[in-house]
Amino acid sequence: QVQLVESGGGLVQAGDSLRLSCAASGRTFTWYNLGWFRQAPGKEREFVAGISWTSTYTYYTDSVKGRFTISRDNAKNTLYLQMTTLKAEDTAVYFCAVGPLRVDPPREGWRRVGDYNYWGPGTQVTVSS
Repeated sequence: QVQLVESGGGLVQAGDSLRLSCAASGRTFTWYNLGWFRQAPGKEREFVAGISWTSTYTYYTDSVKGRFTISRDNAKNTLYLQMTTLKAEDTAVYFCAVGPLRVDPPREGWRRVGDYNYWGPGTQVTVSS
């Protein structure tokens, strides 16, 4: 069992930056593929960014490419999402998630909610325009 807790969300203005963190406990996530998702009010949860278990591969949804960066610190059992040039449409609850174990992602990456097994409770990001 892995417990995840996100932090770093908040209320910011368009153009600002935020860094989200996701701390894991209960089991090291060193060998797992990890991801960030978000869910806006009235919408389905959507994929934002993923990182492979070796950190070799990172991949993003098109709307955040060039603005968001996913990274991980296995020594700290922590996943990050650096978000820059935030837009109002980035407003959502952001979730970190633990995915497949010790396997490189397919060419398109793991982008489905069902690809991930453990989830944090989420952190709210609100971007005012």
